[in-house]
Amino acid sequence: MEEKTNITPTNFIREIIDDDLKTGKHTLIHTRFPPEPNGYLHIGHAKSICLNFGIARDYNGLCNLRFDDTNPEKEDIEYVDSIQEDVKWLGFDWADRMYYASDYFHKLYDFAVQMIKDGNAYVDSSTAQELKDMRGTPTEPGGLSPYRNRSVDENLRLFTEMKEGKYDDGAHVLRAKIDMASPNMHMRDPVVYRIKKATHHNTGDEWCIYPMYDYAHPISDWMEGITHSLCTLEFEIHRPLYDWFLEALNLKNRPRQIEFARLNLTYTVMSKRKLLELVQEGFVSGWDDPRMPTICGLRRRGYTPESIRNFADKVGVAKRDALTDVALLEHAVRDDLNKKAPRVMAVLKPLKVVLTNYPDDLTEEMETVNNPEDESMGSRKIPFTKEIFIEQDDFQEVPEKKFHRLSPGKEVRLKSAYIIKCDEVVKDADGNITELRCSYDPETKSGSGSTRSVKGTIHWVSAKHAVKAEVRLYDRLFTDEDPAGHEEKDFRELINPDSLEILDNCLIEPELAKAKAGDKFQFVRMGYFCVDPLSNDKILVFNRTVGLKDSWAKMKTN
Repeated sequence: MEEKTNITPTNFIREIIDDDLKTGKHTLIHTRFPPEPNGYLHIGHAKSICLNFGIARDYNGLCNLRFDDTNPEKEDIEYVDSIQEDVKWLGFDWADRMYYASDYFHKLYDFAVQMIKDGNAYVDSSTAQELKDMRGTPTEPGGLSPYRNRSVDENLRLFTEMKEGKYDDGAHVLRAKIDMASPNMHMRDPVVYRIKKATHHNTGDEWCIYPMYDYAHPISDWMEGITHSLCTLEFEIHRPLYDWFLEALNLKNRPRQIEFARLNLTYTVMSKRKLLELVQEGFVSGWDDPRMPTICGLRRRGYTPESIRNFADKVGVAKRDALTDVALLEHAVRDDLNKKAPRVMAVLKPLKVVLTNYPDDLTEEMETVNNPEDESMGSRKIPFTKEIFIEQDDFQEVPEKKFHRLSPGKEVRLKSAYIIKCDEVVKDADGNITELRCSYDPETKSGSGSTRSVKGTIHWVSAKHAVKAEVRLYDRLFTDEDPAGHEEKDFRELINPDSLEILDNCLIEPELAKAKAGDKFQFVRMGYFCVDPLSNDKILVFNRTVGLKDSWAKMKTN
């Protein structure tokens, strides 16, 4: 076994693995990522993906992708396909080790029969309400089922007939025979199989009984040779049951379940159920809405796989749940795109500027660097003409204190071009500013060696050459740091009404006309943006990934 090659900071899980390797308990580390295909993956799953696949990578081990598909009523091939796409996009590969829990249905059934024969399981014919009533409470023991002492032969007959479809849903369940007085409610004779006459995405109509997750999961881990079964803290209380099934079946070389803190992000919800409600109730446009914390939503918004992997490393692996500031995720993508994204000029809210002393028929090519962080990205030329557009916010008729942009009688530098001075403000009949008339200083061309300087530099586009685009400014979906943490309020009440602003009259430099879906840029002074898949031959659509700075941090300190 080679020494691990990772540079990821150590944590308590890696310390356990290190000890297992040192003592010879294991010579090959084998993990798995086991999503249920009942929804799209979110950033919390991304952390688990990075952990499981990352450990396998760093210890020269293996990691499986396994779909824990034991509930046909909520699972769909759409989710299976999306999960594969997300894992691959994050940069991980399961090689030929993609499995389904449903691949093991025959073996899981055989193990259930063995449990019946060993006296560790029985068929219960109680109603759903009776099952609920006999569970007891956390402080009071449960009651024994009147069917608990059925004979092995009767249990085998009933379980076989359940499999053969002779009974309706809910008529019987198979339960493990453990301890109805256990202080752990999960150990009080949990259901192992239930009747569900539903079509399964993988096995079709072959089965009408389906194993419960808590039963299928540990056995699937064992069958795949998993050494360390990593899961989030809510499964800590399930661990005794995980171990009980493996012990009851007398399975050797058992995997070890280890729990870690799940990822909780500020200003979002991480519950699949709540995310599904947002989609179904129309609060967002779909699972891939760029405001969603889903991996496909983050991808569409312009996040990079590197930024998410770096974020997962920075968050680390803890033993206790905590709320992580979403600003850390935004910093990760900002840091990554700063090194990669070409700088381009785009005017989101255009204001026309006429350079009155510039030749009418002249077009100059202004050279500008593509990314000052990476010289290898080179430079490009952008057209400059008599009429240009600047941002409305870059002009104030009555300038505020320390406003170093354009105002009447004041000068500003146009990035990679000239210094200009505002001479006249043109307004319409309602008093709205429609145009600025300015003069330019021909001796101040960027790169010409001019030493004259002014305090402000603004971006611009040529009116004659600019390309029209739609820009979508996304903000945080909720106004509250912990929208799911209020007993007195429904999380929907905390949705940010200003989480999306659509600007449909934006102008971008002509070079961007060739941009394709997924291409990422820094709009100079405005933030990082990504071309949306909705773009077509008629209009380019850009999503704002993140601003250049954390504007929410400023708001919280004001």
